[in-house]
Amino acid sequence: MKDSARAAAGLPAAEAVDLASMVNYAEGAVVSRTLAESPSGTLTLFAFDAGQALSEHTAPFDAFVHVLDGRVELTIGGKTVPAGAGRIVLMPANVPHALRAAGRFKMLLTMLKSPEGR
Repeated sequence: MKDSARAAAGLPAAEAVDLASMVNYAEGAVVSRTLAESPSGTLTLFAFDAGQALSEHTAPFDAFVHVLDGRVELTIGGKTVPAGAGRIVLMPANVPHALRAAGRFKMLLTMLKSPEGR
């Protein structure tokens, strides 16, 4: 199998898919499913039950939160950013961020390695 095929093993090739249906909610939990992983970044689906959260942390990658279902409250560099289905938010590399599910919500998290010197 080619590296690119292995990296995207979580998605069928040449087929349109409904991302939100590829990860299910679980009571009192956060569920994740990695769709692609390479040295340059990752694509991961998440389903958060209401009230679930990720505590403040930093990452060496730019992270894009694409909300697929529900609502989330992000905190990025001390700024509160609410987002709902159909919205995308950039969490810059090395900037502290956290999130809290305002209710059940699903997201696609795309992490991209930052250019050198950033």
